[in-house]
Amino acid sequence: MMKNRKRIFGIGGFSFLVCFMLTLMNTSCNQEFINVLPESFKNDTLGVGDGSKRVLYIILDGVKGSVVQSVAPANLTEMTGKAIYTYDGLTDNHWNALTQAGAWTTMLTGVDYTKSHVVTEDFAGFDNAETPTLFTRLKKELTKARTVAITTSPAFADKLATDASAKQTLSDDLGVKNAVVNELSNEDPSLLVAQFSGAELAAANDYSASNVAYTTAITTIDGYIGEILTALRARKTFNGENWLVIVASSKGGGPSGGAVGSNIYDDPSRNIFVTFYNPKFGTMEYRKPAIDGLPYTGTAPRFISTGTGTYGVTNGMATCDDPLLGNFGTSGEFTVMFKMRDDNTNMGNQGWPMYMGKRNDVSSATAQGGWGFLHGGNGGAQFDWSSSPRPQNFLSQKDGKWHTLGMVIYMDGATRKCALYVDGVLGTVTSSGASSNPFNLPADARADNDIPLRLGMRQNKQANLLFKDLVILNVALSPADMGLYMRREFGPTNPYFGNALGWWPANETSGNKMYDHSGNEKHFTFSPAIQFATFSDLTPNISPEISPAAFLVVPNGVDIPVMIYNWMNISVPKEWGLMGKFYNPTVSLPKE
Repeated sequence: MMKNRKRIFGIGGFSFLVCFMLTLMNTSCNQEFINVLPESFKNDTLGVGDGSKRVLYIILDGVKGSVVQSVAPANLTEMTGKAIYTYDGLTDNHWNALTQAGAWTTMLTGVDYTKSHVVTEDFAGFDNAETPTLFTRLKKELTKARTVAITTSPAFADKLATDASAKQTLSDDLGVKNAVVNELSNEDPSLLVAQFSGAELAAANDYSASNVAYTTAITTIDGYIGEILTALRARKTFNGENWLVIVASSKGGGPSGGAVGSNIYDDPSRNIFVTFYNPKFGTMEYRKPAIDGLPYTGTAPRFISTGTGTYGVTNGMATCDDPLLGNFGTSGEFTVMFKMRDDNTNMGNQGWPMYMGKRNDVSSATAQGGWGFLHGGNGGAQFDWSSSPRPQNFLSQKDGKWHTLGMVIYMDGATRKCALYVDGVLGTVTSSGASSNPFNLPADARADNDIPLRLGMRQNKQANLLFKDLVILNVALSPADMGLYMRREFGPTNPYFGNALGWWPANETSGNKMYDHSGNEKHFTFSPAIQFATFSDLTPNISPEISPAAFLVVPNGVDIPVMIYNWMNISVPKEWGLMGKFYNPTVSLPKE
């Protein structure tokens, strides 16, 4: 993945630098755009264009970047050889349900819906004075510039192209192509924006590469782009002009929106193709980061037992300050989830020691009652509810890797059941008292007691455990939600955060407390003193939290106006509040 070279909001000097470098190369051989630059130019660092810098901006509705990559249309593919481009671009980096109107507005204003307020297809809330479009700003900054909008959407023309020098609304993409060719052949545009809707219409909600109507529409538009580029090269004044050609999807296609904190790259409606093309550019592809390859990192308490002495504990347990937390009674629904890494890979159950739960040790005289997660035979996990049933072997966990474990107490009609999960899936168990997972819970409350909920081992068995992200909810999560949320770290953005009876991220680095971050003040106390370990592990069982910065490493729709203003020698003041960033092109120097 290429790294961004510069983030910028006000660059007059860049336009001069590129113009100067391109002029030096004006005599180099390039048959695509003959003599791209003017014979002379102004040293323009004050933000006033000299008339040679022009932009052809082509917007493709509903064209997924992944499908462009798969289909490889001839003209778009050829352009990527001399362009900054991406097949992994994003309409925006949010989790809201996307609209076409919102996507267009972002692409033409340089701010997303959080500032433009466009969240519905009728453009309700849009104020062109508050968040001006390219047409409005260029009308003020370059008073002699001709700006043109050619579209298939009356709303696009009426709402976003109010201040265009000229605008046309055509019935279909063929009409748009013909009008663009005519504009290039007979007029003198500084900014020419063309919007194509054919792929969006042909998709009929199937935006896949297997939809022949959809891919045919993309190929047809690609042919139109080829004709437009031919008309551009044929301009009588072309030798004295310097064109930046932008082709960008407004949005992709498919279900839109997602849970806060989820991977936006997985939202197919936001996957777009973007290319900034000039035949003097070196090729530079921006790719999405390998999210699945991100390490799970942090700090966790380490619970060590040496297996010697009465209990063998040399460094810690954690017990809840509220001895009643974890009593689930005879009614109600609950969910328990936590993450654990067992660094003691010695196999065997070692006497079924409990490492998380609310009960006495199995060897004690009062072992009846309570519940807990234990080490079972052959390194597998075991779960005890009261004295029976005892499902076991639903996870081989003694492997030095992070795992997620959980249980869900729920009602199945009039029957109360308990289901056990590991790494997001319903575990496969054997049991002396139950024939399947989930299993029926007894009608009495034998699991309730006043023994504090505990992490760590008290028996004289060996242990070396890390714990993270324990949460107890007063609601039963569905199998789908368990699969989704067990793998992630819990937190305020989780939709079930309001159901938390307690949440312990276990991210302390010192002290004797493991704090409850649910707001319920159900803290744990470490006794004796605990060790704290840092870790950074690649694991298939946990989806680390994705930094918002991960969604800014590829071009977003909001970046395009920043590129256009800087190409046209317009210094962008911070007062404009643009939200995009600048992608610095490399320039191919001629060979001696």
